[in-house]
Amino acid sequence: MFNRQDTESMEFYIIGITNNPLAWFPPEVMEVIRRGRIFSGGTRHHELVRHLLPEPHVWIDIAPPLNQVFEAYHRHADQPWGTDRPGKTSRGVSADFLNAKETSRGEPVVVFASGDPLFYGFASTVMRMEPEARVHVFPAFNSLQMLAHRMLLPYEAMRMVSQTGRPWQPLDEALIRGEGLIGVLCDPTKTPGVIARRMLEYGYANYRLTVGERLGNPEQERIREFTLSEAAREASWSHPCCIILQQTEPRPRPFGIPDAAFDLLNGRQNMITKAPLRLLTLSALNLHRRTCMWDIGFCTGSVSIEARLQFPHLRVEAFEVRPEGEQLMRVNSRRLGAPGIGVHIGDFLSQDLGALPRPDAVFIGGHGGRLAEVVERAGRYLLPGGVIVFNSVSQESASLFRQAAGPCEELYVTLEGHHPIRIMKKNYG
Repeated sequence: MFNRQDTESMEFYIIGITNNPLAWFPPEVMEVIRRGRIFSGGTRHHELVRHLLPEPHVWIDIAPPLNQVFEAYHRHADQPWGTDRPGKTSRGVSADFLNAKETSRGEPVVVFASGDPLFYGFASTVMRMEPEARVHVFPAFNSLQMLAHRMLLPYEAMRMVSQTGRPWQPLDEALIRGEGLIGVLCDPTKTPGVIARRMLEYGYANYRLTVGERLGNPEQERIREFTLSEAAREASWSHPCCIILQQTEPRPRPFGIPDAAFDLLNGRQNMITKAPLRLLTLSALNLHRRTCMWDIGFCTGSVSIEARLQFPHLRVEAFEVRPEGEQLMRVNSRRLGAPGIGVHIGDFLSQDLGALPRPDAVFIGGHGGRLAEVVERAGRYLLPGGVIVFNSVSQESASLFRQAAGPCEELYVTLEGHHPIRIMKKNYG
């Protein structure tokens, strides 16, 4: 049992359970349940533990919006304790539990959660929503652990991610990094089939997939192994479910994508940032310590795709005024295995940027003759300590960037057969 102690705060006992309708709990957990009055969890959890709950009791369903759930916790916990409670014992968790009214605000809340409540679980939610709460956690095996056990698969090196109502970024990062063993928590929207189809779309066919459905329920549990193509065609999945991806062979990830690998705008060789210059540009952006990059004027998408592959943790938002850029990015990002790049078509200066994550790195690859305005607008959204990099191909554009950004670092580069280029870098804050 894990405890996080505080005083003058709400108290939560969070109990991990599996899908087994005949769940067994150790004596200390049974004592918490026996002496509880306020219980909470999902509808499925209530069905599994209903027969264990004392009478009278209150059950609070965990469902969006969560602020209303926590308001209900406060409302019931602050009510006076009844006189019909079981007698107080003198040892173990029972005494601590019954003394809660002396050390916390009101009555404890007993929450049932799937698996380990600290593994993408409700304990993290409680600590975020109620930072002063006293939290006690009694974990069970999470579903990915159970699936590994069923497979007799050592899982100490497994990268575990959740797709339960979450963005694709963690799974994309694991795939780009070439993790050999990936465990994924699914939801009814991001099913094993949906995940398999996305992996195939971006060229990650080098995995086999094992699916565990309703793990822990002896009568409903099902474990199946698929190729990605088989899983992509399968339409029937029972929830909750999870998958383990096992790599069959490494997927190449070159340091410096060959220029010939990209589809080009109207086949024009000069409309791409060449590989050596691309790598120097990414170095100037110092992306290993950044969180979000904006690529303004992405054209073929070469800088965005290279950044995504070399720095898989990085969120990339790419902007291009030409409508053809959308198809170029679609083709090139899928061919080269770079999922998760946000694409925004239209004039950067007139787009609504408020909903996007603020960047700490900006690359200006195109500006439509309005460089000063692009620098000024990008600078307004740039996080403190961020950087803007611009590759100048003329004395005129270099002068315009200096006027807009102020003093900056410059690296003069000459590639064989091409005009000299200045990599110009402006650090902010």
